[in-house]
Amino acid sequence: MILRNFSKAILMQAISGLFLLPSCSAQASDSLTFLKGYKTKVYYSTGNENRAALIADRCDRVMGFYQSLIAFEPAVEVLILDPADWKKYTKFPVYGMPHYNDNQTLIIASADNDFWKSFVPPLEKLPKYLAEQICRTYNNGNGTLTMQPFFDLLAIHELGHAFHSQGGLIMQRKWMGELFANLLLHTYIAENEPEQLPALTIFPKMVIAGGRDGLKYTSLNDLENRYDEIGEQYPQNYGWYQSRWHSAAGDIYNRSGSAAFTKLWRALKTQKDKMNDDALASFLSDHVHQSVADVLLKWDE
Repeated sequence: MILRNFSKAILMQAISGLFLLPSCSAQASDSLTFLKGYKTKVYYSTGNENRAALIADRCDRVMGFYQSLIAFEPAVEVLILDPADWKKYTKFPVYGMPHYNDNQTLIIASADNDFWKSFVPPLEKLPKYLAEQICRTYNNGNGTLTMQPFFDLLAIHELGHAFHSQGGLIMQRKWMGELFANLLLHTYIAENEPEQLPALTIFPKMVIAGGRDGLKYTSLNDLENRYDEIGEQYPQNYGWYQSRWHSAAGDIYNRSGSAAFTKLWRALKTQKDKMNDDALASFLSDHVHQSVADVLLKWDE
């Protein structure tokens, strides 16, 4: 992953710690404002009502879309925080990373920040076509780049984890949990906000374009056996895995549409026993789509 001006130690905590479980240090009603008029419960820091409304509207649409597909909605509360409130409501060390503070409370940053800026790549080191795509997609309008469009979409990825954790799905593999969340994200965007597809897909392309040189781990077995180690000690390596899953989710959607997510939900919800790799590949091919099985079968190609 291409990074600038960000502490490696802090980055390790950020990328590996998407699901922190400590209790909030304050109640949502203490100093935040509740946003009225939306189904999703959203609280926001002072001065961020417009951003809160945009996020609440998107969350409502995500929930409504998947309610129509799978007849399920998780319980989620969203806090949109400025840097000062971030310190009050979460122990997560890095301002800007969407994450859960408990199993229902999703934390989102209200403003551009150093963490997002650290992912702005050195364009001169990228292929010209990719540099041009990045400039078009992540331009904030004043001549500089921001990765906020991508990180805002990661909030939907986090909603995906609420769907499978609260829905009682047996994910079979750690990588399947991440692929599931990315497929939920990509399917929603492709079906409802296709104008956001560049923001969602170009960042992972940038990471994958960097190749595998310098990565300690690249196989799915490595990831399964060393998930915590990779996240904690090799954050760039973990970012590469996530980008591969983002790309795979796009391929699955392009080959099979929204039906792939619906079938995957039903398959994982009904299959309670853990399977070996051969059985899992056959199961995914038979019950979901060959493109999902190919994530396992063709990962190392």
